[in-house]
Amino acid sequence: MIFDYLVVGAGLAGSVLAERLASQRNKKVLIVEKRTHIGGNAYDHYNNDGILVHKYGPHIFHTNSLQVFEYLSQFTEWRPYQHRVLANVDGQLVPIPINLDTINTLYGMNLNSFQLEQFFASVAERKECIRTSEDIVVSKVGRELYEKFFRNYTRKQWGLDPSELDATVTARVPTRTNQDHRYFTDKYQAMPLYGYTQMFEKMLRHENIKVMLNTDYYEVERSIPFREMIYTGPIDEYFDFRFGRLPYRSLEFEFKTVNTPVALPAPVVNYPNDYEYTRVTEFKYLTGQEHAKTSLMYEYPCGVADPYYPVPRPENSERYKKYKALADETPTVHFVGRLATYKYYNMDQVVAQALMVFNKIATNYLSSSKNSNWNNQSP
Repeated sequence: MIFDYLVVGAGLAGSVLAERLASQRNKKVLIVEKRTHIGGNAYDHYNNDGILVHKYGPHIFHTNSLQVFEYLSQFTEWRPYQHRVLANVDGQLVPIPINLDTINTLYGMNLNSFQLEQFFASVAERKECIRTSEDIVVSKVGRELYEKFFRNYTRKQWGLDPSELDATVTARVPTRTNQDHRYFTDKYQAMPLYGYTQMFEKMLRHENIKVMLNTDYYEVERSIPFREMIYTGPIDEYFDFRFGRLPYRSLEFEFKTVNTPVALPAPVVNYPNDYEYTRVTEFKYLTGQEHAKTSLMYEYPCGVADPYYPVPRPENSERYKKYKALADETPTVHFVGRLATYKYYNMDQVVAQALMVFNKIATNYLSSSKNSNWNNQSP
């Protein structure tokens, strides 16, 4: 049997493309996944106490794309969920992103939204050119809030000072002048009702899709015939690190079960300045599960482990461009996802990218079929 596509990786990018190619183009697809499960970093499971947890850190679904939301809705029902985060700063738990209540609680003031705008303007540092993550924060909220909320958290998360990182890192966290405590403001915010893993199982439940777990694609690419590849792993690894390694940050997790129904005052508590971990997550907020116990996850950033986050620095972008040029010269391999395109994507952005790549593949197939039919016609 010849597979039409070998998909490397059973995360969001690989699963979306496998599903689309199998169900919409009737293609035979083999997914090869080096882990022992599908779902990539969004994989969730029930721990020994029967509590549903996210093995690789909290994954919160949010999007403004109706197309992405409707696509995933084919494979899951949803539980409405709006994420909220508190930060432990100066011995107080205050909302993050920084908003009106954050400032009033932190400084014991009673500002309104208009006065908060004036406050930010009074402490902001003027920057002629915004280049780094430090620049973008101090230009909005000044040096003191930057030190309290961002600098040390970023140094823990990335192993670099914000002055060494692109502005895109801290630009992901907005600053508000109202009392909106939601971490995200997207139109569609929800969690898969029965978990991410069940969503992936439904996505891949097609007769044209075969899945091989606990297998590195190197082990099968020469022995199993296929026509094209969908590659979702690190792009530098695919090209045998020809231009050197692209740096990634990783995470390590510590899980604790607590004999109480609720342990934290919010789904996530950030620790910018204290402890080695960056944040603590209580999963029952996310899943809505009712259980006599609860599970907490402590998150420790690190540099040597599974790749999670591309490190956004100019020199890394330049190195990636060299790999991108090689990828463009490899037409039978489609590079998709956070690692394969070296982009710090949210989940919905990965789904959108995968759908876009599928549409491109389908369009190219139709175009080549028309040209072939035209060429085969008698004069």
